[in-house]
Amino acid sequence: MISFFDNLDWDMVWEATGSTVYMTAIAGVSTFVLGLIIGLLLYATNEELLFKNRAFYSVLSLVVNVFRSIPFIILLILLIPFTTAIVGSFLGPTAALPALIFGAAPFYGRMVELALREVDKGVIEAAESMGATKFQIIYKVLIPEALPAIVSGITVTLVSLVGYTAMAGVVGGGGLGDMAFIEGFQRSQNDVIVIATLLILAIVFVIQIIGDLLIRAIDKR
Repeated sequence: MISFFDNLDWDMVWEATGSTVYMTAIAGVSTFVLGLIIGLLLYATNEELLFKNRAFYSVLSLVVNVFRSIPFIILLILLIPFTTAIVGSFLGPTAALPALIFGAAPFYGRMVELALREVDKGVIEAAESMGATKFQIIYKVLIPEALPAIVSGITVTLVSLVGYTAMAGVVGGGGLGDMAFIEGFQRSQNDVIVIATLLILAIVFVIQIIGDLLIRAIDKR
């Protein structure tokens, strides 16, 4: 078993793991904030009791659908000029962040919108009848009621982001995907591919466990 991992440079392994965690964490936080805003805007501008605006909803919905439909590997390539302009390079973990965020935020925004739609309309009408403003309805009624589904959505999105980071590695994004492709596949070192896969699975399992625990803690049903 030990001889199977003879090709591994453990310093490189931990550096690649750190890069994957870094990309997932930064992109995850940014996706949560941006996706929550997108989801709230989609819901609010399509809801009679809030800020219904069919034109705004249609445009935002179209933009979201376009970004959701672009395969991530193609999005990475399309965003190279933008990434280079704001980061100074299209290589490395930091350079992968714009594509990760643009790829995941629209997806999560839709999940937030769906979570908000599941909130009982009667609860919203009751809050309005008691004099709650539209903004109070959003942050005191809608978000708390939909919170378990919102957390579930970000858990699913974070798991997807881990997969995105692996794809980003193929085009120089760094992390475990980069290590598996360059050090493992291109150099025919199967032990590198195996350890990269196991570490990616470990990260996914940790995210899922934490997400499940949070959902159980906040779901009062």
